[in-house]
Amino acid sequence: MASAPAIATTTGSAHTRISGIGAYRPRRVVPNSEIVEAIDSSDEWIQERSGIKTRHFAGDGESVVDMSEAASRDALAMAGIEPKDVDAVVLATVSHPYQTPAAAPIVADRLGAGNPAAFDISAACAGYCHGISLAHDMVRGGSARHVLVIGVERLSDFTSPTDRGTAFIFGDGAGAAVVSPSDTPQIGPTVWGSEGDKWRVISQNESWTEMRDQDLGWPTIGMQGQSVFRWAVWGMAPVAQKALDAAGVTADQLDAFIPHQANIRIIDAMCKQLRMPEHVVVARDIVDSANTSAASVPLATERLLREGQVGSGALALQIGFGAGLSYAAQVVVLP
Repeated sequence: MASAPAIATTTGSAHTRISGIGAYRPRRVVPNSEIVEAIDSSDEWIQERSGIKTRHFAGDGESVVDMSEAASRDALAMAGIEPKDVDAVVLATVSHPYQTPAAAPIVADRLGAGNPAAFDISAACAGYCHGISLAHDMVRGGSARHVLVIGVERLSDFTSPTDRGTAFIFGDGAGAAVVSPSDTPQIGPTVWGSEGDKWRVISQNESWTEMRDQDLGWPTIGMQGQSVFRWAVWGMAPVAQKALDAAGVTADQLDAFIPHQANIRIIDAMCKQLRMPEHVVVARDIVDSANTSAASVPLATERLLREGQVGSGALALQIGFGAGLSYAAQVVVLP
């Protein structure tokens, strides 16, 4: 039997970086006062429980695709590249209202990116950090040079306004980043995983087929708050520490900590578990944006940079965690 011919392989960049970041926040700002009556609550109760004061809800002309396009244009501008330079689009979301096609190819077309590889991933609140890891590997492996990573949600479509456990938590928005080749390592190894035995603690309340067969109307997201809180605090701080260790840095060397914006008490508890030094800027975008799932980390990152809380070249630890239960964390240098 003749030996098989050698297969040619691609070689990419030894290192990668986030070269640009962008964000889009819907025009409508929704204060707690618009939420409380339907759940028999108060502004004080919501702030004490979550830290949230306001959130953004998308309206007409602010679809998952629309928001992604806006955030992506800002990210491309910061990166200094044209849409045609994008080789792949990785879009993280759980709220694109079409089972198929994915949102990513439509966003790529809207941007005028030509015909890049384009696909959606569903990892909920960990989706953006998953996307950064995929993009990092693609650029290093040589299958792409510039990868556009998007985290976007329109969770107002999937939130029950009368569910006391979730009505006040979620918001809408989009964040995007460009991952590009680098002369030095600026994205550290990703520590990621999942705990599928706990999938029920954050999930769509009914499957699409159950909703069809039982005429249940429109789907909403349910969450077992206390179980999620315990898992996030006690389970995710060790993951964040492993990401630091994998990157070969310590908390003392960080400039910023950008956790998923799930709950202000979770963020504070993680900082305590990690013994985060006082000089480290901690993202608390949740106060004004609520929990935007896959958009959470890039939105918080963009705010830190735009408001000058950290500067270009800052060293940041980012971590996303949520439904699945899935998680991903890595140390990055901010663009």
